[in-house]
Amino acid sequence: MSDVATHNGAAALSASALGLALERRSVVLIGMMGAGKSSIGRRLAARLGIPFVDADAEIEKAAGMTVPEIFAIHGEPYFRAGEARVIARLLESGPQVLSTGGGAFMNPETRATIRAKGISVWLRATLEVLSRRIKRRTDRPLLKTSDPVATLKRLIEERYPVYAEADLTVESREVPHDTIVDEILAGLRSRVQLPDRAAAEGGGTSP
Repeated sequence: MSDVATHNGAAALSASALGLALERRSVVLIGMMGAGKSSIGRRLAARLGIPFVDADAEIEKAAGMTVPEIFAIHGEPYFRAGEARVIARLLESGPQVLSTGGGAFMNPETRATIRAKGISVWLRATLEVLSRRIKRRTDRPLLKTSDPVATLKRLIEERYPVYAEADLTVESREVPHDTIVDEILAGLRSRVQLPDRAAAEGGGTSP
């Protein structure tokens, strides 16, 4: 077996052990639209060996309509109330990697629930990175304005001081997603105490 294969195998075991050590806690990804929460979250969940859940998809399932439709028909306050209820319900059934909408962490009750039942990871991205990414999407209700970049800048100014309360912060940037997943895993290892059995299975904890 090559050195690379050996290293990758050890990393996979360590991530799997970390998934076991989470017990019932969820890893909750927060951040702006376009930060990569869904795509990175799926890879992270696969590495940890736990389910990936998208809060927006669960909200749509509960409401029987899409997020843009909820915004258009009922308005943002109605959406936010439903979002808080769905996230609280989802956090009862960890472990999982839970991707949340950009405004979810702004709710103080939701933040408290996440703090109690999960580990929050802020995928922080610059305005430039987010602007490039959102140009490829047309399903962002809050950005349906005459100047989406100005709206995005305002949201960043409002939200980033609150996002900074997250347990971990990882920079979302134009690198392979697995690089960012590795950085999240390193951060989780610094916060999760591996039980003796999990540590043995995972080859110990890396600093």
